[in-house]
Amino acid sequence: MNIILTRTLVNRFSTITRPSKRMSSTDILASPLRELVAGTLQQDQRQLGASEQDKADVAQWIEKVARADFVKPDALPSLDAYLVPRTYLVGNHLTAADVAVYGALCPTFAQLQSAQYHSHPALTRFFDHVQSRPSVRKSAESLAPAFDLVPLDFSTAPPVQRKALEAKKRDKPAKPSENSASTTPTKAAAAAGPAAENKVESLEGARPVKKKEKQDVSEKDGKKKASDSAKPASSASEDAGSPIPSMIDLRVGHIVEVKKHPDADGLYVEKIDFGEETGPRTVVSGLVNYVPIEHMQDKWLVGVCNLKPANMRGVKSFAMVLCATSKDGKEGGIEIIQPPPNSKPGDRVYFEGSEYEDKSPMSQLNPKKKIFETIQPGFTTLETREAAWVNPLTKSVHRIKTREGVCLAPTLVGASLS
Repeated sequence: MNIILTRTLVNRFSTITRPSKRMSSTDILASPLRELVAGTLQQDQRQLGASEQDKADVAQWIEKVARADFVKPDALPSLDAYLVPRTYLVGNHLTAADVAVYGALCPTFAQLQSAQYHSHPALTRFFDHVQSRPSVRKSAESLAPAFDLVPLDFSTAPPVQRKALEAKKRDKPAKPSENSASTTPTKAAAAAGPAAENKVESLEGARPVKKKEKQDVSEKDGKKKASDSAKPASSASEDAGSPIPSMIDLRVGHIVEVKKHPDADGLYVEKIDFGEETGPRTVVSGLVNYVPIEHMQDKWLVGVCNLKPANMRGVKSFAMVLCATSKDGKEGGIEIIQPPPNSKPGDRVYFEGSEYEDKSPMSQLNPKKKIFETIQPGFTTLETREAAWVNPLTKSVHRIKTREGVCLAPTLVGASLS
């Protein structure tokens, strides 16, 4: 009975993945790779693809794997680059394409030294993730030793290189004059980010400035006496008028570390690289019940970076991960919005349209103004799964994008973003 079922599934897989008329059977994949894919397919039919487009993409990858030159050393860099912003080759879950590529790479990875496979970090991460999946291991065990588990030493991996935010360099304000009021610690902290701003505020609170000191300073500079309530002029003006989406600071982020919150079962604590010289930010996300931790590791995302830092069960969070929630509610699924391929940590994410593209976001959103809460109901995913903001008054659509392309939800259409 099992033999008949396996043959039926293999034939069905062959029909769907047949890339052209000249390829009429599972001979498109050589044995034992064909048996490896068929064995995992037998355990989960979803590996054929979640949609017709996914099925077509899976078939294309199968055809690529069937070529003799697919796993040549000079092909690895391009495959590594393709996988940088992705967990899987097609869609948001394991497919036959992933299994076929993993199986084809097995002989190559088994021969690589640590320095060699660490030179392709995204590909190595993908290979190790796929080979560790239970359905793959179960199928591979019956075909030993062809697909034995390849040990990879991640302790020898080189440290992640941090690149300064290009936009930060480009938009860096001119150095203020010695007598300028913008040289106050609060202004400097606002430019450095929420973490630095909180630190300066705490230091200022620990060292009150005496009235006489302020008077001496004002007399020396020939200015009026400083006031305890004085604030930089830009703070008062940058949130003037009605809330608009460009006030929100969206950036590309890359998760470099993730673990479960020690005191909350439903929360992750991530270290996310937003391209800042100060290093990754600590971010707390309530995604444990919706996104497996292995899908969070090394994930590329879009972060909301100018919300006021908030304590989440004892851990302070300095940003928010932008996610799509199904139109059917959380029960229908939650997905992390993905930046386009070739994105870099800290890349500016903006709203399409001349009225928004050239505007600078606020340094920090004022919770009392409820700017994000006012804009958020217009966030959605289009029929193309593209993330966008729809103006509630004019109904105009403004896609959320970077200079590399538009940000997407993996599968959800008509979802709410938050």
